[in-house]
Amino acid sequence: MTVPPVFLIGYMGCGKTTLGRAVAKVADVEFIDLDLYIENRFRRPVKDIFAERGEDGFRIIERNMLHEVAEFENVIVACGGGTPCFFDNMEYMNSRGLTVLLEASPDCLHRRLCKGKAKRPLIAGMSDDEIAAFTRRSLESRMAFYSQSRMVFPSDLLENRAEIDVSVGRFISLAGLPLRSV
Repeated sequence: MTVPPVFLIGYMGCGKTTLGRAVAKVADVEFIDLDLYIENRFRRPVKDIFAERGEDGFRIIERNMLHEVAEFENVIVACGGGTPCFFDNMEYMNSRGLTVLLEASPDCLHRRLCKGKAKRPLIAGMSDDEIAAFTRRSLESRMAFYSQSRMVFPSDLLENRAEIDVSVGRFISLAGLPLRSV
């Protein structure tokens, strides 16, 4: 069975990579993290591309790579948190496959971001209170794009293997993805 791409969108820390990888292990789809795809193609970290080309230059590359992966079948793509907010990316993803907004509660996002802020350059130097305020502002500005997704999936329950397994089962069922043959 061939399925069009599934695009996971949402704010950083919402679980796009965690859920995408876990779904790909049991569904008959390949997982693609768009940022890692870009890093592999350009042989440099996204933060270096940002530093060299600025945000505008990065967003052009991101759009081009999004168009490339959108041509694949049987893939689940974890998009960067800002991917839907530039150019016509959201409209394009909706025309190519299924867009799914992973929605985590503000408390859950805050906990995850504070715990993992060292590996997120955008918030690495912020206090926990600054992260909360930054997240609230960012989400407000991005919601106009995120709300165009075709499906919303709650992503608070991705904290341990048992929660991830239950979430994966629900996601596969809701998204209508085929299971891998054993």
